[in-house]
Amino acid sequence: MKYDIAIIGSGPGGYVAAEKASQLGYKVALIEKERLGGICLNWGCIPTKALLKSAQAYHYAVKSEDYGVKISGEIKADFNKMVERSRNVADMMNKGVEFLMKKNNVDVIFGKGTLTKEKTIEVESEAGKQTVEADKIILACGAHSRVLPNLPQDGKHIIGYREAMTLDYQPESMLVVGSGAIGSEFAHFYQSIGTQVTLVEFMPTIVPNEDKEVASTLQRVFKKNGMKVYTSTSVDSVNVVDNKCVVTLSGKKTETVECDVVLSAVGVETNLAGLGLENIGIEPVKGKVPVNEWYETSVEGIYAIGDIVGGPALAHVASKEAEVCVKHIKGLEVKPISYNNIPGCTYTTPEIASVGLSEDKAKEQGYNTKTGKFMFMASGKATAAGNRDGFVKVVLNADDNKILGCSMIGDNVTEMIEEIVVARENSLNAQDLIDSVHPHPTMSEAVAEALNSALNS
Repeated sequence: MKYDIAIIGSGPGGYVAAEKASQLGYKVALIEKERLGGICLNWGCIPTKALLKSAQAYHYAVKSEDYGVKISGEIKADFNKMVERSRNVADMMNKGVEFLMKKNNVDVIFGKGTLTKEKTIEVESEAGKQTVEADKIILACGAHSRVLPNLPQDGKHIIGYREAMTLDYQPESMLVVGSGAIGSEFAHFYQSIGTQVTLVEFMPTIVPNEDKEVASTLQRVFKKNGMKVYTSTSVDSVNVVDNKCVVTLSGKKTETVECDVVLSAVGVETNLAGLGLENIGIEPVKGKVPVNEWYETSVEGIYAIGDIVGGPALAHVASKEAEVCVKHIKGLEVKPISYNNIPGCTYTTPEIASVGLSEDKAKEQGYNTKTGKFMFMASGKATAAGNRDGFVKVVLNADDNKILGCSMIGDNVTEMIEEIVVARENSLNAQDLIDSVHPHPTMSEAVAEALNSALNS
């Protein structure tokens, strides 16, 4: 079978590349070894948000009398029903991608794709092997849960993110290793529905890529909700004794924690094994495929996007890379991605969103900074909603009042960060945003308040 463009992997990078390429007139094949949508739609971004929404609904039911709503009878978190809803949401999104591919006349080929030579892919499935040829090949293979030597995942006692969202029972206790977005979201979910969670982070703060004040706020909320949090702590070993996990921790002191399940959330590794890069002369560097700003590899006609290249391993980054890559192949004018302006979001309660430099990183890079902060406890919308935790914090370059970065923690801040992303992408300064009228009462007016605070500092 001969195509203009063949794509290996159907996650947010792959299926977006297939859609865009078909819309630009190319004959496209999309090769996928599991389910359309990749990890994000099936095992990551989407089903985890469904679980978190269930936890939020349970929280509001428990706290209903605070809002003047009286519920008679027992309020109970039905874990299995929550998991079922999450899987149904994933299935719905999977069918949506199937429809999108059919609508755009993309040939979907199920099986494991291996590069055999520069313009040839061998696809192996239960039905046998077939050969796909294409003038251009885009690699969008994604990543999988990293397995540490001292945390070998057995799928029952020591698990990864897939098992965490499909357990057939709610554990009474869980220890989560790693407090990045994945670890913190799962820790929050399980603690919210009644599991006793212990969160362990090797770095000095949880969510270590975020602003320190954001991290301390989230840690305070976690502890307030009953979670046990360890920082500057490593997991030395996990031993299973009488169907319980006995975890040895090393931090300020060595101690053991007993729990039902250990969730390893220590990042991801790229899916390059078995891809056949060696057959066409591509040499990975530190587990990533080297590419230029248009996602061309060292081999003509071979492109790579998403988690397997050097940018942030985020769904929205992969999708944007797909768009830039395909438009460049078509010869259209397209702007390279500004990797210093990628928003990051964590969907705990309160949510976290950030873009650009934190205050500490800006100072480390030698900027003369001004910072401004607005606390949600002073927000009418946050007070009315009953969730006043958090703030918006902006960091400006004192020389020209351009926005170096912004960190937010609070309700719905993942929906608010784009204002700062757009401002930075278009070189707007603080006054430009302040001059734009923000509606009241909203959470988003906190952005203007924080910017005003910075200018007056």
